[in-house]
Amino acid sequence: MMNFDFVLLHVANPQASADFYSGLLDKPVVEASPGFAMLPLNDTVMLGLWQAEAAAPGGQGKPGASEVSFDVKDKAKLDGLHKDWHARGIPVLVEPMELPFGRTFVAADPDGHRIRIVATDRPMPN
Repeated sequence: MMNFDFVLLHVANPQASADFYSGLLDKPVVEASPGFAMLPLNDTVMLGLWQAEAAAPGGQGKPGASEVSFDVKDKAKLDGLHKDWHARGIPVLVEPMELPFGRTFVAADPDGHRIRIVATDRPMPN
């Protein structure tokens, strides 16, 4: 059986991306080196930020080519995050809207990776 425990994004500047995600998620950076940084997304999943040009093998990853998604408990929380991120100057690519899976908006990190926030009626894991 496989266990999902890691998300890896190719980025231009791992330290700048780590600072961005650490501030956004209020999580500490637990590892940092010139070409890599890592922080926890939750108790079991880590976010790795690897310098695109150094990513092995081949270093062919392109910054900004991925999307990560986070669930929030309700629409009020989603709307509050949207307002907060606008105030922080985080680029919002898709304004809040209703889709079949719930209310959502999409922002971008410093490399252009899409960050989707979703509020659904389904129960969230603890």
